[in-house]
Amino acid sequence: MGRQATPACQGALSTSSSTPGASRYVTRAATSLAAPRAPLTLPPSLRMGHGRPGAPRPVAVSDPRCRGPSPRGSGPDGGAWPGFGGLGRERGWGWAAPAGAALLSEPSRRCPCLGTPRPAAGVGLTAGVVALFRQVQRTGGSSAVSKCSAAARGYIHDRFLPFLVGRQRRRAPLVHRGYYIRARAVDHCIQDFLLRTCRHPRTQILSLGAGFDSLYFRLKDLGLLSHTVVYEVDFPSVVSQKAALIREVEELLALVGDAGGEPGMGHNHSGQSVLVSPHPHGVMPLSAGDYKLLGADLSQLPELERALEQAGMDREVPTLFIAEVVLAYMESSRSDALLCWAAEHFLCAGFLLYEQLGPQDPFGRVMQQHFARQGSALRSLAQYPDCGAQCSRFLARGWSECSTMDMNQFFTCCTPEHEQQRVQALEPFDEYEEWHLKCSHYFVLAASKGMEPPWTPLVPSRTAPGGCGPILAGTVPAACAMNSAVPGLRRFGHRSVLVQPGVVLTTGGFGQEEGQHRRARSCQVLLRCGGRWAAGSVSMQSSRWDGRLYHTISCVSRGLALVVGGRTSPSSASLGMLWLKFPESCSAWDPADISVELVSLQPAVEAAALRWRHSATQVTFQGQQYLFLFGGRSATQPVLGDWHFLHTQELSCSVIPVEGPAPEGRHSHSACSWKGGVLVAGGLGAAEQPLGSLCFLEQLEGGFQWQVLETRPHLVPRYSHTAHVHHGRLLLVGGVWLCLSPAPGVTVVDLATGLSLDYAIGTEHLEWPLMLHNHSSVLLPEEEELLLIGGGGNCFSFGTHLNPEPVSLSLRHILASH
Repeated sequence: MGRQATPACQGALSTSSSTPGASRYVTRAATSLAAPRAPLTLPPSLRMGHGRPGAPRPVAVSDPRCRGPSPRGSGPDGGAWPGFGGLGRERGWGWAAPAGAALLSEPSRRCPCLGTPRPAAGVGLTAGVVALFRQVQRTGGSSAVSKCSAAARGYIHDRFLPFLVGRQRRRAPLVHRGYYIRARAVDHCIQDFLLRTCRHPRTQILSLGAGFDSLYFRLKDLGLLSHTVVYEVDFPSVVSQKAALIREVEELLALVGDAGGEPGMGHNHSGQSVLVSPHPHGVMPLSAGDYKLLGADLSQLPELERALEQAGMDREVPTLFIAEVVLAYMESSRSDALLCWAAEHFLCAGFLLYEQLGPQDPFGRVMQQHFARQGSALRSLAQYPDCGAQCSRFLARGWSECSTMDMNQFFTCCTPEHEQQRVQALEPFDEYEEWHLKCSHYFVLAASKGMEPPWTPLVPSRTAPGGCGPILAGTVPAACAMNSAVPGLRRFGHRSVLVQPGVVLTTGGFGQEEGQHRRARSCQVLLRCGGRWAAGSVSMQSSRWDGRLYHTISCVSRGLALVVGGRTSPSSASLGMLWLKFPESCSAWDPADISVELVSLQPAVEAAALRWRHSATQVTFQGQQYLFLFGGRSATQPVLGDWHFLHTQELSCSVIPVEGPAPEGRHSHSACSWKGGVLVAGGLGAAEQPLGSLCFLEQLEGGFQWQVLETRPHLVPRYSHTAHVHHGRLLLVGGVWLCLSPAPGVTVVDLATGLSLDYAIGTEHLEWPLMLHNHSSVLLPEEEELLLIGGGGNCFSFGTHLNPEPVSLSLRHILASH
């Protein structure tokens, strides 16, 4: 084994011209990069995203953040145990077995990572292993349920999975998007492989840890398996259960044809699943001409190899290995051994890998904690934390070509724009931060060997977002601002304002309140006493807060603040404006309750206020006070690019001349006052891509003028951040960008010179991940300190993370050095 590709294998692979790649890892062992080539044009039968008659129409739903006190689901990827994720694979098949279980590996003189085999402890299963297997089987189908939910809403097209899953349950839009991009990335690579090997008389697909994957049936239904055999490997009990399900569904059985094998294994006479101990030579409960179900443990390579030999797998024909979130749950030594074995024993092969990355940033820490709590730790993530490490891993283990993309890059670069727009319009959606963070923590990898030209399906058709993160100039230390946590400040999508020196009022958002996760109905106040912050008591008069989030609040005079816009759900934003009245004499030294009166204004007072994720900046023009409202989104427009001058006394919009090229529409940007005008930084644009522009609305004698300010270096595109101006320097705090590392900290821009420096936030003194998006911040200019309040959100299906305490950042050092 290990020979170079034969001429027959070479001739089976089609050639193509080139196009340059962007922002992805593409590496080849011991050679230079291949000449770039043009992206493939797939025939209609191979393309994704085509609707089918009778497909369900998208149904509007309320904001998933407002549905209840607990995170969605109890396990990974929409409540699943690590099993059956997306296509039914996200499970720890072949993990480090508990003590007493068989531990086998195959030594190899060619690959030192295989090491020395450990003696088997016997073919019997320990009680602990049996219990774990049963727990996986009881909960593993939840991810397949999530994929069914995504298919029912039109994200993906899979009419076969419901036959294999059975139960139906609706998931949230964020989960739908997560499963969509996973399925699209995997299918993109599979279809590319089939197209490139279509001239070969025979090809093979080997799906590792396949679970209840419907891939075979979808490919067979499209007529794409005329010369391809699909092998699926999983534990004997799982494949036996799947085989029994197939035999019970006429539509599935008709596609399989004459299915031999060992029927009934894994079930009792009542149809209930029972555990099947691994047979020394594996289990094959279903064997058809082009479809084989094999029972084997991926960590036991001799067992796996015997099962494949029994099933008739040919090591000399082009073979595609598929591993969706499987290797991550194995010990690195065992998953590395599997990669070595595949490269060494198959003459002409590709390997498709989909799993997690980025363990060290706040989202990655939450993700790891979640899987650890589920008993399925991500065992190889620390050793292979990013795309570059994963490429090096494959190249060192016999694979000659390797390319990777995280899911943000794949969605932007390999998904047609019309398809992006289709998906973005399927459901009301307002979880952009969580979507981008989830996509930045999963990747797809395609490796190959013995294929000429090399198999490289991850070729971008457009420029990839993100790129490399900034070079850090230093660190800003973070410290807890209070002696104890305030549960009412565990929220996101809220707004905070300094109403008087030493008094900060926080309103709205979604978070923890009265022991539940819900839209906040109360306001919170922080009082600064003796250099520390303490929680004050707020007494709401006349009515409670109406539950809005993503609004703005501006202190327009002493004892009076104006709230503009906001929403309750993504389909309801007709909230208009509110007055918040509080005593002019309240101070940080008065421990008594602070009375806050809420005065509602009719929504029809000003239609310009019917938006959220916008900005409201105080400006004075010709002696009159205005709020400059810019951008945001509405229930009917995903991005707004208009602006309004809202007179703060008359509460009506005035027409003031504005010259110059207008900035592109955006939401979740920052805006703050400077030199009588407004600085607008970043935001999320119409294509749901972060923006890196810095625009200035300069005040002139008869109106205003837009201009673009240049920075050196350019700002990393970001959104969901906060901003302040202090002594001619713009401070951008936190947010979301598409670079995996480092996490956004504090960016300082000298507005006179354009010099921009980035600083990380040092969190070594915090006992929890500091997630700085959807937060609020208050600048204390005399102390040169930033107070960060709240922040966080739903971390895909890994649970909701809310920063538990306010955090203070001392800016003295970086402002002095800058």
